[in-house]
Amino acid sequence: MTSRRPNPIMNEGLINNHSNGNGKEQIEVGHRVTDDEHRKGNVDRGGFLQNGRRQTSVVQYAYRPCTPAHNTIKESPLSSDAIFKQSHAGLFNLCIVVLVAVNSRLIIENLMKYGLLINTNFWFSSRSLRDWPLLMCCLSLPIFSLAAFIVEKFAWRKRISESAVVILHLIITTSTILYPVFMILRFDSAVLSGVTLMLFACVNWLKLVSFVHTNYDMRLIVNSIGKEEKKSGSSSTEYFYDVKFNSLAYFMVAPTLCYQTSYPRTTCIRKGWVLRQTIKFIIFTGVMGFIIEQYINPIVRNSRHPLKGDFLYAIERVLKLSVPNLYVWLCMFYCFFHLWLNILAEVLRFGDREFYKDWWNAQTVEEYWRLWNMPVHRWIVRHIYFPCIRSGIPKVLCHLSSGGAHFISFFMSAVFHELCIAVPCHIFKFWAFLGIMLQVPLVMVTDFLHRKFQNSMVGNMMFWCFFSILGQPMSVLLYYHDLMNRKVNTIN
Repeated sequence: MTSRRPNPIMNEGLINNHSNGNGKEQIEVGHRVTDDEHRKGNVDRGGFLQNGRRQTSVVQYAYRPCTPAHNTIKESPLSSDAIFKQSHAGLFNLCIVVLVAVNSRLIIENLMKYGLLINTNFWFSSRSLRDWPLLMCCLSLPIFSLAAFIVEKFAWRKRISESAVVILHLIITTSTILYPVFMILRFDSAVLSGVTLMLFACVNWLKLVSFVHTNYDMRLIVNSIGKEEKKSGSSSTEYFYDVKFNSLAYFMVAPTLCYQTSYPRTTCIRKGWVLRQTIKFIIFTGVMGFIIEQYINPIVRNSRHPLKGDFLYAIERVLKLSVPNLYVWLCMFYCFFHLWLNILAEVLRFGDREFYKDWWNAQTVEEYWRLWNMPVHRWIVRHIYFPCIRSGIPKVLCHLSSGGAHFISFFMSAVFHELCIAVPCHIFKFWAFLGIMLQVPLVMVTDFLHRKFQNSMVGNMMFWCFFSILGQPMSVLLYYHDLMNRKVNTIN
């Protein structure tokens, strides 16, 4: 008696026994019932097709008690080997729901505790009329651009020497900064008005430096070409460049800090698009002001100096201030770098509108500074970083950071941050300067962590934690309490 080998098809339970009409049973491979047959109405509840032939159902055989439930090796979805292979859209939605719920509770709690703090002085107050000297100072800043143009005009026509050109430009660019500083310190104006004037003055200084440096480099190129032609004896072609006032005027209002004779231009102005972006700008500016008045001001007023008192209390104030401060900072970035600069570029038909990159994905602090403010980054690379490298400065200062050029770049940024904050507040405690210079060791730390762990999340979390959650709220508390102490001392 021979043993009968099991049929693999029978093991799957996908066979069907039926009679062929002669009294003999015939084994037929079961036919899977498809969804199309169900939709067409060819299958009844008993698993029969409409022609009467018995049909084997997948549900009838595939889920029998003897069917294996474990067939392959699988990892848990949240395990380290499979977590990045899964979609986490549901968790992202949960974070959004929790964020909305938490902020809704904070809004209700704030309104119940303080009421609506927005008043008629939110947009305009009688004190703003006292800031007219700063407005006049801001309107007179183009005088320095005109003076720099005249000097360059004389320089290209060889009416004055290069040494005189350098001295005159040093006087002009220095006066561009010192004149607003003197006006702010001379007149007791609002802090916001002083910050606005210093921002315009710093932008004007950066533009003038780029204008002067670019023209100086072009004169070097023209002179070197002329010397080579004289040596070769072929001086038939005369190289001459005359600086144009229209180029400088367009550059001074264009959304860029790097001067060049021509820029990529768009063909037309989209008036409807400009109107929509302007409405967005007004809305987000109002949201930013609302958060400042309704949330940040009460928290700051009810706090103590973070460096004078209980350490845990200071940390609690900083963390409580971090959320509304982060919202204001994000609104500020969106209003200025996305809305305002794009509106200005559209009106002027300025083509290159890469004003920022995906800085929110920055893996190190250094990468953040390279991505979040592209106009300033291009200016630093063009007029500080590479000139320092060509001069051999990194060989002298390489022990200060990853390079002397990096250190000088951070130093320049720290000086301008201090000017824009300390001068309007009439406080010279160098908090902003120290905050920027502390980025240098933080750059080294995040670079080391990124190389060690080979994970983009570590440096990104370090950036969000130290820069947005701790650094900015701490600076706000320090400057507020020092400003309040200065006013008290002035009254007394």
